[in-house]
Amino acid sequence: MPEHTLAAYELAIEQGADFIEPDLVSTKDGTLIARHELNITETTDVGAHPEFASRRTAKTIDGKRAEGWFADDFTLAEIKTLRARQRLPFREQQFNGRFEIPTFQEVIELAKRASDRTGRVIGVYPETKHPTYHRSVGLPLEEKLIELLDHYGLNGSTAPVVIQSFETTNLKGLRKLTEIRLVQLIDGDGIAPDGGPVPGKPYDFTVSGDPRTYADLLTLDGLKAIKTYADGIGPWKRYLVGFADSAGRDRSADDSGEKLGEPTAVIRDAHSVGLFVHAWTFRNEPRYLASDYGGDPLNEYRQFFGLGVDAVFSDFPDTAVSARAACRK
Repeated sequence: MPEHTLAAYELAIEQGADFIEPDLVSTKDGTLIARHELNITETTDVGAHPEFASRRTAKTIDGKRAEGWFADDFTLAEIKTLRARQRLPFREQQFNGRFEIPTFQEVIELAKRASDRTGRVIGVYPETKHPTYHRSVGLPLEEKLIELLDHYGLNGSTAPVVIQSFETTNLKGLRKLTEIRLVQLIDGDGIAPDGGPVPGKPYDFTVSGDPRTYADLLTLDGLKAIKTYADGIGPWKRYLVGFADSAGRDRSADDSGEKLGEPTAVIRDAHSVGLFVHAWTFRNEPRYLASDYGGDPLNEYRQFFGLGVDAVFSDFPDTAVSARAACRK
């Protein structure tokens, strides 16, 4: 299914997912919708709508120049005329053009209906995308997010909700607004204009001139600092188990054929300061599996569950659930 559609979330729940994870961006009129990025060129059929041809533009978001169509240039009514597309070309494409772009409100209501139907609590795990950019254009995400959660009785420390962000400033702001569990996401390296890797860092660090990188946040001192405003970390899995030769490697590279290195101390250190660890992203395709796993994604899950991760983000919930069940025996 194309990601970030109600159909995809419904299938994930059917396959046993405990949480569904919408990436949140804002429309021009301030409605939170589920899209992988503000740039909706690859994830919708907007390019096939001649009425929106003039909306194609270029923007700099998180310091990167991108061209296409952007959600914050469309009203919700206009977004609802679009249909979702599968973002990754090597995945099934037959469902392109069938599903609407959902609002966050619709995602919450889906989770509530599924909880009633299945008898198990289905949580929501929203990610605030590009918070510095959204606030700069007068479309801040955080207040609207909390307002919606509060409306549905989900604004509390025991609510089946986790809010995540790759930035730090908005998480610190959210901590003042809510007791909902917060997660500091930890990204990998970026890619420079010349194609080489550059150390990854929260974009709000770039704006403020903070020299620290994501790797610095995973030191013991960095984890202690995260604990002052968040409840957990969501690291790229290569920070937990790297490759034998991963110097200067960005997270967009193909994992197949790579040999694993030794596990790091990140899980142990995070737990020692009271942070849980939710690693990302686990996928079944061979291109995402190191050679040590022998082409079997279950082997990767077994390793990470064995190392003590508290949860995983997966594009294939049925595989993740099967692996977790096997590890619990």
